[in-house]
Amino acid sequence: MPTSGGVYRCRGLSLGDSGAVAATPIRVAFLNDDQTPAPLPVPRPSPCPGLLRIVQALDGGICRIKLDAGRLDAAQARAVAAAARDCASGVIEATNRSNLQLRGVRRGEEERLVRRLLDAGLGPRHGALAGADDVRNLMLSPAAGLDPHLSLDVRPLAARLLLRLQADSRYHALSAKFAIQLDGGEDLAMLEHPHDIWLSPMPAAPTATLVFGLAGCPARDRPLAALPAERGESLVLALLDLFLERAQPQQTRMRHLLQELAGESLLEALQARLDFPLRRDERVAAWRRPPGRAWSHLGVQPQRQPGLAMVGAAAPLGRLDSACLEGLAELVERHGDGSLRLTPWQGVLLPNLAQAEAHQALLGLRGLGLLTEPDAPLARLIACSGSSACARGLADTKGDALRLAERLGPRSDLPQLHLCGCERSCAAAHRAPLTLLARSGGFYDLYRRDPCHPGFGQLLASRLTFATAADYLAALPSQPTSGKPA
Repeated sequence: MPTSGGVYRCRGLSLGDSGAVAATPIRVAFLNDDQTPAPLPVPRPSPCPGLLRIVQALDGGICRIKLDAGRLDAAQARAVAAAARDCASGVIEATNRSNLQLRGVRRGEEERLVRRLLDAGLGPRHGALAGADDVRNLMLSPAAGLDPHLSLDVRPLAARLLLRLQADSRYHALSAKFAIQLDGGEDLAMLEHPHDIWLSPMPAAPTATLVFGLAGCPARDRPLAALPAERGESLVLALLDLFLERAQPQQTRMRHLLQELAGESLLEALQARLDFPLRRDERVAAWRRPPGRAWSHLGVQPQRQPGLAMVGAAAPLGRLDSACLEGLAELVERHGDGSLRLTPWQGVLLPNLAQAEAHQALLGLRGLGLLTEPDAPLARLIACSGSSACARGLADTKGDALRLAERLGPRSDLPQLHLCGCERSCAAAHRAPLTLLARSGGFYDLYRRDPCHPGFGQLLASRLTFATAADYLAALPSQPTSGKPA
């Protein structure tokens, strides 16, 4: 029997050359005092998959691997690929939160899978393993620290916050969905995913300044206040403490608390916890986040570091496999610095490539079956797992998306389209410009995003067969392509 409950160690946290703790590989030791394997901790109940919480679906178990700032090194990529092949179906999903998800985990293989992923350094860094894994919901741009247009390198702040979230067990009471976004002002940034807390830089301020908002996103929302950038950690922790103190058990997200604690009241309570003044003036009220550059998550892009480039690609419908992930590991070792970053567009970014190597890396990505051009029809389609893998799915959305891509062909004017198997919208954390929502009986409803209409937006057509929906979409007039794809 274990006498200490086991000891969990992992590699030191590193988000790159940002002043964060250096990465020193250390093998996991989740062991009894006699060095035999200790039982893995039992995660708290939640419908959300996690590293230890393997949730069952029609196609087997789902294991979600949360990545620090979306970062993965080549050795870890190979470890994930091998674990997916040996313990699951080999299907690997790139998620819209820059994480990885293994599908088809076989019954009886759960513990072996988890231990292999922990041994690869893919678990939380500190604290109680089960609780610490749930709170690693911190999104950065995949180009954080690299984007030529960034206003602030947020990686040091991200590293500090991740350590605090994992090490302090108070924060393990947060919902497994509670999420924070640190925006550095990059061109390459997902700005439409709602977060419980978001921070974004205020350009042209005399000193580095952040604005922040709650239960929303930088693309659409006005900030509540501004603060010195060096106080970002204090602000986030104060907001988390305030939320945990005021929220009732059923209020699991910041939007729930805001329904009872109005913005002004919340700001007053927050200010009382801070030892610096929050700034609220006309400049803060007038702040708007500039849009990112369209489709900059695909293809070759320059870095702010002289002589270096980054190359991005999307996984078709968010799906990778073990061979693809092993191929990515080989590419980043051959052409880059041995690391890759997952993106919230369900893709990958290869950073820190010599400019002379970037084109070869791009060809390598294409050779792996990844999408590097915005006119590829699958680059504009999102689809959930659908009825073939999910009991809630009312249509084979993945299969329909593949057929729709063939029907539409290459188009640079097609808005992003989400094929959604049910109302839950698991594949997209935002509302896409167009949504095909599956209905019973083999039909789809078509919606267009419209701020004047709730939910998926304005209903354009209802009870369409797949063939009719494909014809309808093919006949859509050309759309402007400016602005970041959602």
